[in-house]
Amino acid sequence: MAGSQVALSPAQAIAVLRTLDSCAVSDALDTLGLPGAVTGISAMWPTDTVMAGRVRTVTAAPKSSGGPSDHIATALVAGAERDDIVVIDNHGRTDVSCWGGLLAEASIQRGIAGVIVDGACRDVQESQALGLNLYARAAVPVSARGRIVQQAMDERIQVAGVSVASFDYVIADVNGVVFVAAQHAERVLELAQRIVAREAAMAQAVRSGRDVREVMHDSQFPTVTAE
Repeated sequence: MAGSQVALSPAQAIAVLRTLDSCAVSDALDTLGLPGAVTGISAMWPTDTVMAGRVRTVTAAPKSSGGPSDHIATALVAGAERDDIVVIDNHGRTDVSCWGGLLAEASIQRGIAGVIVDGACRDVQESQALGLNLYARAAVPVSARGRIVQQAMDERIQVAGVSVASFDYVIADVNGVVFVAAQHAERVLELAQRIVAREAAMAQAVRSGRDVREVMHDSQFPTVTAE
């Protein structure tokens, strides 16, 4: 990607993300002075895989009117595309779930790559059995039905303080969750690749006997990059 004059397609960006890890992407964002990494949201079971894709947002809100309504996230899941990642802003609530097993079944049918909930989920075992990546703050058995509804879809949301929009990118793994704004994706991914290569060389230096104090000195971590 270095020196590329052609913007990455979404498929290319996702492919690159899947070769990285959340730490490298977070470090690239730090170097560029950009937000993206979030705290408090983690995988719902031990994982050794990297989840990456394009964000599709859902905003949750307490149910305020009587009568039946569409269940939260069903409209988005029904129209999702392969490699989309559902990101639900339930404002960090952990007392009620906004994601469960039937949504997971439908997501697999649509080719959705995973789900991130700023709040709680349930039916974790079903998502795990289906192989649907699931990240959240907590799991609770309490249903969303009759308690929370979908307020908006594909609108800008806040996830643990980070502004996220549909068609941004996200990577998540055992270390956590990192969002990358679409307009910054190419330079973030290019820098993340450089960071991975640099750290591989540093690891080799340590294995070769070089003093780790020298290898890890701040001078080895420049804040700007050169072509």
